Amino acid sequence: MSHHGPKQPRQIEQEQLAVGFQIAPMIDVVFVIMLFFMVMVGSVKVERELKLQLPGLAPASADAPQEMPDEIKVGVEEDGTITLNDEPFDGPNDKKMFNFTATLMRLKQEADNRSAKVIVTIEAQEQAMYERIIDALNALAVAKINNVTFTVGSDVGF
Repeated sequence: MSHHGPKQPRQIEQEQLAVGFQIAPMIDVVFVIMLFFMVMVGSVKVERELKLQLPGLAPASADAPQEMPDEIKVGVEEDGTITLNDEPFDGPNDKKMFNFTATLMRLKQEADNRSAKVIVTIEAQEQAMYERIIDALNALAVAKINNVTFTVGSDVGF
C-alpha cells in the first residue's frame, strides 16, 4: 500500500503544473525583434550630397529682383541615352559621361559669372534605368549643380 500512496500525489502535481499561456517566451521574442530594429536603425545611411527640390509651390521672396535662373532639361531615355536640352550626349554605355559633365560645368560657370541660379529638371522616361539616372545625378554633383527636380515622361497630351 505504501507503493500506491506516492503515485497519486505525483499525478496530481503533474496536473497542477500544466499551466496555460506562458508570457516569458513572448517577452523574449519581443526583445529580439526590438534589438533587431535598434541595430538596423543605426545602419541606415542618410544621403545628403544633392539637394533635391520636389515639385510644388516655392515660397515667394521679397528680395531684390534676381537674375532669371538658367533652366536646363536633362533627359534620360529608355535606351540609356542622356540628353541636355534635347541634344544627345555621350553613349548609353558611357558611365563617366565626360562631355556631358564638361558641358554642365561650363553652363554652371557661365551662370555663376552672371550671378544666376542653375535649375535642372531631370525628365526620365518611365522605363529608363535607375542606374542611368544616378549617372546623371553624379555628373550634376561633379558640376556642383544642386537645384534638381524630377519629372517622368513628357508633358505632351496633357
